[in-house]
Amino acid sequence: MEFKLSIINGKTVSDIIRAQRGECIDTVQDAYLAHAEGRSVNPDSYFLRFPDKPDCRIIALPAYLGSGFDVAGLKWIASFPGNVQRGFPRASAVLVLNSYDTGYPFAILESSIISAARTAASAILAAYWLNGRSRRAHALGIVGTGFIARYVYEFLIDTAWEIDEVRLYDRSPLESEKFMHSACSPERHCRVVVAPDMENLISACDLIVFTTVASAPHITDATLFEHNPLVLHLSLRDLAPEILLRSQNVVDDVEHVMKANTSPHLAEQQTGNRSFVTGTLAEIMGGHRTVDRSRPIIFSPFGMGILDLAVGKWVYDQAVASGRDLCLSDFFYEVTR
Repeated sequence: MEFKLSIINGKTVSDIIRAQRGECIDTVQDAYLAHAEGRSVNPDSYFLRFPDKPDCRIIALPAYLGSGFDVAGLKWIASFPGNVQRGFPRASAVLVLNSYDTGYPFAILESSIISAARTAASAILAAYWLNGRSRRAHALGIVGTGFIARYVYEFLIDTAWEIDEVRLYDRSPLESEKFMHSACSPERHCRVVVAPDMENLISACDLIVFTTVASAPHITDATLFEHNPLVLHLSLRDLAPEILLRSQNVVDDVEHVMKANTSPHLAEQQTGNRSFVTGTLAEIMGGHRTVDRSRPIIFSPFGMGILDLAVGKWVYDQAVASGRDLCLSDFFYEVTR
């Protein structure tokens, strides 16, 4: 039996995703539904931390996804925030795909792009379903204008969202200015501005995206959300528990998000229960749970390894079909007993 290993570089991954963002979102939706049907295994993520670098970590996300994907694998993703000051992204990653038949790895993919794409696809999928299946927002606010924010914005634009106004905020105003000029499409909006402060942005926007590197809640004023916006809380630790307790909360997986001192985890610790969780995104899509705009809606996705597998397998299939992978037929040496 021949065991081939495909290596798929970042440019190939990027080209495939950029050309078909709608299909990428559909792939993520299929993965969520398969997980809800029990056709997956998604263990806890493992965090490798360093005593002398407390802000740095490397995370292992193992998973298995069935329901037509039939693939196991591991994402190994590093987050070193200091990289930003050195001029390159904080995150780097690889994704290993394993055959469910033999267990042999059959692909290694550059995965910082896959990770960003699955995060953005998850966010846009949630925005659509939690916004009454509408692709319309008066004002989009983005807090934390880095790599993930760019992917979320691009997915919104490329899936025909109509957004009148965009407001940007970052602790570094230069990053917001850079995002406005290099990432935004001003012709798609009436105006694009850098918000003077985060409070101004939150109060003015009906769709808010948090993509920061915050390690603890730094937004505590629940009155900022009295206009009942839809919040995509992708960075998971920006909002004080009190804000969640006054909102409708949708997650990707209840067990997974109640860990590592995320805002939902802190809310659980404070109340001693999980009754503040409205339901999962899969339950919303299946019609088993509902939300409305009578209170803020907060989507807090922990980020599941099954999503990396789904997008990675989808990218792999297209790369191999078009001959854009580097195929090694002799990577495994001793393959006879």
